[in-house]
Amino acid sequence: MHPKVTIRHIEEKDLSAVVSILNPFIEDTAVTFDTLPYSTETRLPWFNQFGHSGRHQCLVAEVDSKVVAYANSGPLRPKAAYDTSVEVSIYKASNVNHKGLGSVLYEALFDRLEKEDVHRAHALITLPNSASIGLHKKMGFYEVGILNEAGRKFDQYHDVLWMEMKLRK
Repeated sequence: MHPKVTIRHIEEKDLSAVVSILNPFIEDTAVTFDTLPYSTETRLPWFNQFGHSGRHQCLVAEVDSKVVAYANSGPLRPKAAYDTSVEVSIYKASNVNHKGLGSVLYEALFDRLEKEDVHRAHALITLPNSASIGLHKKMGFYEVGILNEAGRKFDQYHDVLWMEMKLRK
């Protein structure tokens, strides 16, 4: 049996935990195209884009009062016509084996986004990543294309799968 999970909006005090979740993905994988690890100070501008309502939100999952995962929605592109589309991402600490945590966290985020002026959610997934693809398909995302060799990390080019989901009915 898993301990109780609490889902809530991110707070500035969570930045240290968020950085510790994200940095191993930056340092050891191509899952994210970030190339330099973050500190709490360098992650602050990212944090400042989120509100408790609106299109851009970030939720954290706590287990035993410890932040172990987060999911967020942010701008898809910087041009105004893209405003009703968001790019979403989700990260879980590698040492957490809480089955279904990603689904619970994403469901909470999408429930909030459906109350906002958001039409589509987009996810860009570095390939290969069957776990992330599976989670996104489970949530209702479908594949719309491949960005071939879209990013270079660790001296290797990586393809990116573009997935999307309609949010507003």
